[in-house]
Amino acid sequence: MEYLFQLFTPEEIWGIEFWIDDWFFVLAAALFVIECLRYAFKKKFTKNLLGDSVVNFVTLALFILIVALVGALYISVFFYVYDNFRLVDLPLNGWTILCCIVLADLAYYWEHRFLHMNGFGWATHTVHHSSPHFNISVAYRFGPLDWFFPLFFHLPLALLGFHPFMIFLAEKIVQVYQTLLHTETVKKLPTFIEKVFNTPSHHRVHHATNKQYLDKNYAGIFIIWDRMFGTFAEENETVKYGVFPKVNSINPIKVFFGGYVTLIKRLWRAPNWRYRMNLLVKSPTWAWQQEQKSAK
Repeated sequence: MEYLFQLFTPEEIWGIEFWIDDWFFVLAAALFVIECLRYAFKKKFTKNLLGDSVVNFVTLALFILIVALVGALYISVFFYVYDNFRLVDLPLNGWTILCCIVLADLAYYWEHRFLHMNGFGWATHTVHHSSPHFNISVAYRFGPLDWFFPLFFHLPLALLGFHPFMIFLAEKIVQVYQTLLHTETVKKLPTFIEKVFNTPSHHRVHHATNKQYLDKNYAGIFIIWDRMFGTFAEENETVKYGVFPKVNSINPIKVFFGGYVTLIKRLWRAPNWRYRMNLLVKSPTWAWQQEQKSAK
């Protein structure tokens, strides 16, 4: 246990994050190749699946481009809060890293839940859910403002005294864990793991359009958050993936910006300002239901 008290420099923490980022992408790519071979063996490898996978990596490239433009500002905000408003000076060691990961995972739960509960957040997050497939490439399907919302939910960690590089490392670990969940290859894991941790089974539920699965299983690493806050659902029937309305396109530009294009169209066609406000602050389910009523 002594290694948990080992002190790290900020530069070492930053280096660990970059090491994870680089090598995990290589691992993810290898796992995706294995999944493609599995699809081919089952005769499920289609042109649509290939096109959808290409879309996933193109949206990743577009997201990286945006992050490259705004990343310095994002990092600066964390350092400004940490340097001027932190409540305590926490050491950079194994214990604080573990603590930061747990708190970052809790922050991710609420951020993720927020993105599903209002139109403005859903317009970027819908990109990730819009694929009709479920494989590891879908984990890299990003929306244009996916970098923006984490700021508000993870910034309190800097206020608590966690060094920004430690926060970014914790965010990366949560993201890496999430990536591994995007697979149909793994069915159910041992009961203890299914009870405590997020698993592919739990995350398939989260990506489902089945009525009983909607707005469930927001967790990053620990499914206990969903169990605690009443948003857990067990996978007990075949999952249907996608969003309402369906995005029947493998055009990466249309997919990447489609959520906000749809939102803008809805705002433009809205009958009054109260309806427009509801489109921004109410859940996407509400907007979909209103459109269905109008179509009848």
